[in-house]
Amino acid sequence: MGDVVKRAYKYRFYPSPEQAGQLNRTFGCVRVVYNRALEARTRAWAVDRRRTTYVESSGWLTEWKRTDDLAFLNEVSSVPLQQTLRHLQAGFVAFWDKRSRYPRFKSKRKSRASAEYTRSAFRWRDGRLTLAKMNAPLEIVWSRPLPEGAEPSTVTVSRDAAGRWFVSLLVEDPTVTPLPPVAAEVGVDAGITSLLTLSCPMPGVSDELGKVANPRYGQADRRKLAKAQRNLARKQDGSANRAKARLRVARIHARIADRRRDHLHKLTTRLVRETQTVAIEDLSVRNMLRNRRLARVISDAAWGQFRGMLEYKATWYGRKVIPVDRWLPTSKTCSGCGRINTTLTLDVRAWTCPGCGAVHDRDINAAKNILAAGLAEG
Repeated sequence: MGDVVKRAYKYRFYPSPEQAGQLNRTFGCVRVVYNRALEARTRAWAVDRRRTTYVESSGWLTEWKRTDDLAFLNEVSSVPLQQTLRHLQAGFVAFWDKRSRYPRFKSKRKSRASAEYTRSAFRWRDGRLTLAKMNAPLEIVWSRPLPEGAEPSTVTVSRDAAGRWFVSLLVEDPTVTPLPPVAAEVGVDAGITSLLTLSCPMPGVSDELGKVANPRYGQADRRKLAKAQRNLARKQDGSANRAKARLRVARIHARIADRRRDHLHKLTTRLVRETQTVAIEDLSVRNMLRNRRLARVISDAAWGQFRGMLEYKATWYGRKVIPVDRWLPTSKTCSGCGRINTTLTLDVRAWTCPGCGAVHDRDINAAKNILAAGLAEG
């Protein structure tokens, strides 16, 4: 048996008009508190050169609620407001540790609309969830059951750009246990023509060469998305028709993202179940997106999302993911004799090693070298 892990279960729900109004007010208050606290903490550093803490920002929140301008903060639950200050503190800690950029202000139009409730701000009874300041439980579509006897410790409510409402329940899941060890090990080379190339073929995952096709969900809906965006551009700012056109664009984006995420979940789950060790390149996707010619297809491939899913599932199920230095010449090195072909250019997809005469597919050769480098490091 493994350790009990915390796992979030996400569901759609359909709020009543009163619940939607209350949640929208909560989202707005969360954004206001976050932005004011960020402004105050930034000013404290710029003027006095001192770092402020969550405790100080919590005191500011109490003062803000007593003012006439911000009295509306009392209309929503105080817990999501405190939680957004904790999130801001975590953002500053990550910045101080040089793990992320400086915290940025939340935009009303672009930022994710969400609010987090801890155990004191919701009631969970007989599988019904009621949030603070609400008289009726949320109408949740239970697309899959929670673990038996699970009690949510944190509830996060969100609304996406397509107008869909979601609730995420964080529970302790005792059903997540390490899988039986297997002997299989695989190296993974990320690409564009093929989403992934594996060092060895895996039935049900890749083709006979070890390549996983790139579904390119963004390109599949590109024409439909372009038409919707042109229609949006013709609408007058602030009009009801523009709001409808914006919603159509958001729904297309949501469909693309949902299909991509579903595909990556299935792919990473199969890899984790059937292999003990996965070696991958430590790619800097953010830097690669600076290439304007390839930014769209790189974003559509979602390599960062793939790696994130693979790593947390490997941790859950007792597998190992080994990142390999991105600067290793894995494509140019012969996986048979180790000779580096310095003349190999990017447009050459198959080449013959001048040392041993082995004929290589560029991507398969790279995957084999990634696996070898990963096993050497791990």
